[in-house]
Amino acid sequence: MTPPAGPAISVRGLTKRYPDFEIGAQDISFDIGYGTCAALVGPPGSGKSTVARILLGLLPPTAGSVTLAGGRGSSALGAVLTPRGLHPRRTVRDHLRVYAAAGGYPDSRVTAVLEATGLTERARAVPDDLTSGEESRAALATALLGNPRVLVLDDPAAGMHLGELSWLQGFLRSHTRRGGTVLFTAQSLVTALPIADHLVVLSGGSVVFEGSPARLRRRNPDRLVVASSSSIAVATALAARGFTDAVIRPDDQLAVAEATEDDIVSAARAAQVRLDNIAADRIHPDRVLASLTHIPPTVQSPAPLPYGVSR
Repeated sequence: MTPPAGPAISVRGLTKRYPDFEIGAQDISFDIGYGTCAALVGPPGSGKSTVARILLGLLPPTAGSVTLAGGRGSSALGAVLTPRGLHPRRTVRDHLRVYAAAGGYPDSRVTAVLEATGLTERARAVPDDLTSGEESRAALATALLGNPRVLVLDDPAAGMHLGELSWLQGFLRSHTRRGGTVLFTAQSLVTALPIADHLVVLSGGSVVFEGSPARLRRRNPDRLVVASSSSIAVATALAARGFTDAVIRPDDQLAVAEATEDDIVSAARAAQVRLDNIAADRIHPDRVLASLTHIPPTVQSPAPLPYGVSR
């Protein structure tokens, strides 16, 4: 797929208010370019699914606009929603055949999407026999029938174990390498960071962060925590060497970003300060999410990959 000029998804001033005055989205704006995998991240109730459903034309906005390059036709746009929409008595293959017939696609597309999503051996299973991760992959297979350029996926990682998450990461990266675009929702940065090139973090229906994982890492770096005879002297010596991101914590230890352990030892030696201990303080991505949204994390996440995977 050769990406055309301009954004694949453009959202401007998107607002959604409900009759009981609840705000689902408030003045949300962002652009997602072709060849990009973007994540809408936030806790439950932050507005992720509202935005996704407006993008898909399933909810009317109160104000603002949404533009999808190529429109909402099945050959331009594929979607995965929650719930997944699988018929309880149809096998995965029969479910896909029904949707293929409705879209005018040949049975060969059913075979192709089963293979693409790793469900060939589960094609005869009904939803009650599928894991949550397999249900998500079956819904993704349905979205792929029209070979769409743009994918809008509501929590595609739901119920997936680590192996399936790795598969999903590889699949979505492959789609964007071919010039496609992905916008997916997630409750956890642990899920989003290994996949996304671009992050839009929502809280209370508003954007509280937008940018790359690398930018988020720069704003929330891992640190080394230094116990010494004088934190002020170590901080001053480090600043003289260009390491200015150092914070004295309430326990009088110094939390330093960007500097290495050797940098700290050298600065302390120059300042004639005794070092007692240097320990790494790795920032869990969902601690960052909690600080952005002011809501303690509730998602039980697997151990994260190294925070802030560079893109």
